Amino acid sequence: MTELNELQPIQYEEPVKVKKTGSPLKGFISLVAAGVIGSALTLTIAPHTDYFQKMIPTDESKTVQNNVTGTSSSITPTQTSMKSTNTSVADMVENASKAIVGIVNMQKQDNFFSGSSENVQTGSGSGVIFRKTNGAAYIVTNNHVIEGANEVEISFFNGEKTKAELVGADALTDLAVLKIDPKYVTTVLDFGDSSTLRPGDQVLAIGNPLGLDLSRTVTQGIVSAVDRSIPVSTSAGEWELNVIQTDAAINPGNSGGALINTQGQVIGINSLKISNNGVEGLGFAIPSNDLVPIINQMIESGKVERPYIGVSLVSLEEVPQEYLPTLPEKVKQGAMVTFIDPDSAAAKAGLLKQDVIVSINDKEIKASEDIRKYLYANLKVGDQVTLKLYRQGKITSVQLKLTSNKNTN
Repeated sequence: MTELNELQPIQYEEPVKVKKTGSPLKGFISLVAAGVIGSALTLTIAPHTDYFQKMIPTDESKTVQNNVTGTSSSITPTQTSMKSTNTSVADMVENASKAIVGIVNMQKQDNFFSGSSENVQTGSGSGVIFRKTNGAAYIVTNNHVIEGANEVEISFFNGEKTKAELVGADALTDLAVLKIDPKYVTTVLDFGDSSTLRPGDQVLAIGNPLGLDLSRTVTQGIVSAVDRSIPVSTSAGEWELNVIQTDAAINPGNSGGALINTQGQVIGINSLKISNNGVEGLGFAIPSNDLVPIINQMIESGKVERPYIGVSLVSLEEVPQEYLPTLPEKVKQGAMVTFIDPDSAAAKAGLLKQDVIVSINDKEIKASEDIRKYLYANLKVGDQVTLKLYRQGKITSVQLKLTSNKNTN
């Protein structure tokens, strides 16, 4: 039996043609960011491309200049009732499906014969309309569904189509928010309280598996587990997503679609599946209680605020030995500084290139991603941190005050 600790390293699988869906990735179980079909759209940034180019932690969220209207109040999860209702599942799904949209990722490609460029469809996924104001309506989807797009096209249940504006996107949480003209919107979905979920609760997944031809397909299942931690590779680096596990069928094209409870509330955004021969019913959704604060930040400011040190790091195990002439032989784990933002807290604190960080606030650092995980899980902007590091073969400590990634471009 395959266990989750055998899954590393895991990354979003490159989009594949339908006939290849579910193939094993050289012996590893692959977590499929199950949304984009078509061979042109690449979802994966190779984790070991060039270790001098890894910026960890830095500003991983994308910002788009926009004038968001009607954002005075934040979205909050609605209290989830466990009582049965008189509404049938079919009626509930019929209503909820009107708030599920198809999302087409359009990217610019050169035409060899004409010598010009044009936007062509490189992939598709799903999205959920969650808010409507007088000035705009908002859609949440996965970052990997719209990543790299020059243009995003939205299709609705009644066949209408429109272009969407990107409000904000965040690779680490795999979330993005789009804005459209509210005249196209008839139905919005509320977010339920995902903290009330228990294994065995009935859920339904609604999305566009294998493309828009199968739009608003509904699959049924149960919550298999809550609070799963799944390692993924994103365009912003390695990360671990907190997810809901479900056996409701989730296929390529479902990414960004809704996982809903029997009250018709969104309790998760479908994002991942485990795809391997002999593995069935292992899909994952981002919990509503995790995603709501993220999308609120995106609507308010276009990006996600996180603590920022201002360094590029690479795991020590990836550094060639010729770059470590003075490091004590006993030091086998840590993260080497390869770049420093000159206006950052790291620069003000005196960090130097080739410093090897081995702990943060006495928390041992084994690899570069450990610093980011500790920062985002335990610290906030304005906190003081202590880094222990090796410099020219000697151990030393450096203190700095965390700033915000909102201050970076």
